[in-house]
Amino acid sequence: MRVRFAPSPTGALHIGGIRTALFNYLLAKKHGGKFILRIEDTDQNRFVPGAEEYITEALKWCGLALDESPELGGAFGPYRQSERKPIYRQYAEKLVKEGNAYYAFDTNEQLEAARAQDPNFIYNHKSRSTACNSLTLPAAEVEQRLAAGENYVIRLKVPTEGRIVINDLIRGEVVFENNLIDDKVILKSDGMPTYHLANIVDDHLMQITHVIRGEEWLPSTAHHVLLYRFLGWESTMPSFSHLPLILKPNGNGKLSKRDGAKFNMPVFPLSWPLDNHEHFDGDNFTGFREAGFLPEAVINFLAMLGWSSGTDKEIFNMDELVESFSIEKIHKAGARFDFDKAKWFNHQYIQLKSNSELAGLVKPLLSEKGITPTDEYLERFCGLMKNRVNVLSEFASVGYYFFTRDLNYDFETIKKKWNTEVSPKWNDVIGFIERAGETESAVLESKFKDHLNESGIKPGEILPLMRLALAGTMQGPGVFEMIELLGKDDSIERMHKATSVFNESI
Repeated sequence: MRVRFAPSPTGALHIGGIRTALFNYLLAKKHGGKFILRIEDTDQNRFVPGAEEYITEALKWCGLALDESPELGGAFGPYRQSERKPIYRQYAEKLVKEGNAYYAFDTNEQLEAARAQDPNFIYNHKSRSTACNSLTLPAAEVEQRLAAGENYVIRLKVPTEGRIVINDLIRGEVVFENNLIDDKVILKSDGMPTYHLANIVDDHLMQITHVIRGEEWLPSTAHHVLLYRFLGWESTMPSFSHLPLILKPNGNGKLSKRDGAKFNMPVFPLSWPLDNHEHFDGDNFTGFREAGFLPEAVINFLAMLGWSSGTDKEIFNMDELVESFSIEKIHKAGARFDFDKAKWFNHQYIQLKSNSELAGLVKPLLSEKGITPTDEYLERFCGLMKNRVNVLSEFASVGYYFFTRDLNYDFETIKKKWNTEVSPKWNDVIGFIERAGETESAVLESKFKDHLNESGIKPGEILPLMRLALAGTMQGPGVFEMIELLGKDDSIERMHKATSVFNESI
């Protein structure tokens, strides 16, 4: 089994492209096959410098290891279509010679005039009979135009009758009527092939056995089947599977790159442009990586967009996905992009990480803010916070109070909890903490509760104030866990400072 992911280097790779790559990867690995990256850069007008590097880095970050690619090479290269240009013309000319394609000399002005006269104009079996092409012009004139170097394209000659039937592995039988299909351009005037010709030639020469791609390519499959048929390759034609759309969070329409800003969420695997690349196409997008997501979580989330294992299980590592994957379990209907669900997956994977692993991921995020804790402190901090964050960046934002005494106090709660009657009890508690010789959380908590019981102080009067003094908020780890990590001296200093803050709030 050989599958390929074949993106165009026209900018940042949309997260839907990563899902397409993922499903190709899972199928290949499930059957011991090869996963290939082919860069389809035949449209040089849309080529964006840096885009190929972005694609490669995104696949690496997601853990989708390639078997063959422009970078790795392989027995079926080159793996950039722009480097395969001489290959395509011979097949286009073969199609013309055998009567399955033709030269079209129509100028842009002529085509625009035809569209102006008929808004529904398409170049097909009807319109080609009155157009300027090798089907309507005398053979001598065609040769003369070619010899003179006149601009032309080569178009596929779609049969006027009959139908094309494909068995899509996701959608079942799909039927196309030939008389409704247009004569696609397969070789452009600059000698570069269009997607349709290059795609078929490369898939054949690279011995691709299965094509998994987006739903938007389904209508083009009719042309592709014709090309396989006309070139005599129908017996080795790959199996087709067209993935359902990824829908906007509200379910209305296809998810686009602009929806990231609209719904305040990433829709690309990595930020664009890459930090280490100078190229910029006018747009700037934040990626899942930079938003604090783990690649394992992104992959798990994407796998569940349009596919299910048939069980209630939701958390799958890559090996489990490979084992469970099958094309038959891919849905036909579009899948809604639920960003809250993406964060839920990330939360699950953060919890599965060891404190040491998380510390390694969080350390550079803290360094950017000028925070440089010891490794031991950072690991303990990550252990306390990993159940309370959804993305890596929240370690620094939600748990900021572990690295500063300049706290953002919740004054509304302070006003509800603090009064002159509780003040002496508060001072008593500070004295107890100062005298305590043990700050291990479980031991200190036990002794503290005994002290409150002996002193007749209710936990509900004091514990919220302790949390506010240590963190400024009612959110966060347990009070005694915070004291253990902050240390007795820091904790006592925070409590003394809070006394003034509490009194000022009255």
